[in-house]
Amino acid sequence: MSGTQGKAVTSLEITRDRFATAGTFTISRGSRTEVNVVTVKLMSEGFVGMGECVPYARYNESMDSVCEQIQALQSDLAAGLDRQALQSIMPAGAARNAVDCALWDLEAKRAGKPVWQLAGLAEPTSVVTAYTLSLDSPANMLASARKNAFRPVLKLKLGGEGDLDRLQAVREGAPDCRLIVDANEGWSAADYDALAPVMLDLGVALVEQPLPAGSDDPLAGRSRPLPVCADEACHARDSLESLVGKYDVINIKLDKTGGLTEALSMRDAAREAGFGVMVGCMVGSSLGMAPAHLVAQGVEYVDLDGPLLLAEDRESAIRYEGSEMYPAARSLWG
Repeated sequence: MSGTQGKAVTSLEITRDRFATAGTFTISRGSRTEVNVVTVKLMSEGFVGMGECVPYARYNESMDSVCEQIQALQSDLAAGLDRQALQSIMPAGAARNAVDCALWDLEAKRAGKPVWQLAGLAEPTSVVTAYTLSLDSPANMLASARKNAFRPVLKLKLGGEGDLDRLQAVREGAPDCRLIVDANEGWSAADYDALAPVMLDLGVALVEQPLPAGSDDPLAGRSRPLPVCADEACHARDSLESLVGKYDVINIKLDKTGGLTEALSMRDAAREAGFGVMVGCMVGSSLGMAPAHLVAQGVEYVDLDGPLLLAEDRESAIRYEGSEMYPAARSLWG
């Protein structure tokens, strides 16, 4: 993977964009009716590269802190900062993600080649994404499951009292769907032990982050009949070693890895370490999903439904046909 050849960025533009969600989106930590993203535009020699990130309070990020981190790079970018140097001067997280992806897009525009070629990847094809059902009452989740029963994979947001009732309601409403459960750190080890056999009987394939990331030692060496995926416990490659023996799958999100550059390397490292791979996302626009789609090629689980959960999106939005997600148009990114 090449860098940006040290060509100076002559203009850095940071904007805060807001997208309404399609209804209220709820997980174990709270609800929202809109998502706020930071958009980065890098300009050089008449070319424009773009990237998007979603600051996440769970990781001590805010719109202000992320914008400040990115703004602090202005002089480095003007001096020719490339992607490889970016990895060492900025920590993994949302801010680096937006800049890294914008640099990839800028490089592709300069080269007149798509990002997948620059990265030495095969030409991307469509992938099937999970579709997320927001945490709600069993009755409402039943209705949502019925509405989306045509989708191959549904992901349920759980994480509290009544989870089994919710799961049974979803299975009733969508009897043929493959199911993924996301507890968002809302369970205890005892909850996992009690729920795992029942979930297997109901056809659940995977559970994401059942225990809090800082309190997941009970997973080590434990029988895990229902495979466990690390999300909040998994950020960049340096977190992989601590996950061995606790998790079976890792969730790669570009807002955690700090961009496409690290995400591609992390996918390879995770496979070498014996992990299954999910590629996921924060709820964001098509601009945030476009680079993640490249990482999602050939992985076991894809969860890139962010735009499907929005009431509005970017121009040149990614095309979804049901749950089938197609590569982004280069007019959007890459």
